[in-house]
Amino acid sequence: MAWTRKDLLGLEDLSREEIELILTTAESFKQVSTREIKKVPALRGKTVVNLFYEPSTRTRVSFEVAAKRLSADVINIATETSSVKKGETLVDTGRNIEALKADIIVIRHNASGAAAVLSRHVNISVVNAGDGWHEHPTQALLDIFTLKEKLGKISGLNVSIVGDIAHSRVARSNIWGLTKLGAKVTVCAPKMLIPVAIEQMGVRVTENIDDALSCADAVNVLRMQFERDEENVFPKQLEYFKNFAITEERLKKAKKNIVVMHPGPINRGVEMSSEVADGANSVILEQVTNGIAVRMAVLFLVAQAKDKLKNHEDID
Repeated sequence: MAWTRKDLLGLEDLSREEIELILTTAESFKQVSTREIKKVPALRGKTVVNLFYEPSTRTRVSFEVAAKRLSADVINIATETSSVKKGETLVDTGRNIEALKADIIVIRHNASGAAAVLSRHVNISVVNAGDGWHEHPTQALLDIFTLKEKLGKISGLNVSIVGDIAHSRVARSNIWGLTKLGAKVTVCAPKMLIPVAIEQMGVRVTENIDDALSCADAVNVLRMQFERDEENVFPKQLEYFKNFAITEERLKKAKKNIVVMHPGPINRGVEMSSEVADGANSVILEQVTNGIAVRMAVLFLVAQAKDKLKNHEDID
């Protein structure tokens, strides 16, 4: 199938075939990283703007490297030093970037739905790099890509997502993507961190970490977002580690080859022990590497679709 969307806003709206197309395209682009010259001319002449309203290391740098490996020009905008501080709205910022003849905006924003709002007000492509508690589609895609690479398939896998489910855009995107590709998903967290009615997304819920690990082929461990504990109801760090952390002792009861994942940054000694983070089951650094290929695929596909749309408009 051909990719027809000028934007990537989330995985909830994508079909299984669209997700598989991104993964297949990423496989091709991963080969670029093995070459002596790690560049292809696919986006030569294009400009990608990274517009980040929240702090980021892995995602922003990954998008920058991905764009440069596609031969695009890259501009990074840190909103704390931009006109946003003077009161400029998101839409006005986006329209100004469009007026500068940029081709793609990669946006991270603290408000859920921000990427979708921006996409409705600009004609250039918009890629969601995380919006509030809503979605983080490229993180889920790289997680799924890594799982498929390690285990050979997604359909039929049992994947447990453990941690701060309530505040996690990564969890939501992973759930949409994994279930559409035929995986069975279990979420595990303290009760106050499990969203109401999350079962409607097609997942199993448990508050027992050993239960979550017992039949899992992979576990995706989320960062505990203690900075969001405005009502002081989260378990304390030591309490959380005792009851929910992934440790070597707990992994001994799980499948021998269970894949351990984390989107980063890791709170060592909170979500998992250092021995697990750096151990043989961990693919955390492989996720970072695979993020470049996945983001190359996304940037390429949305740019290609936008060019086709523009050419069609010109013909009309």
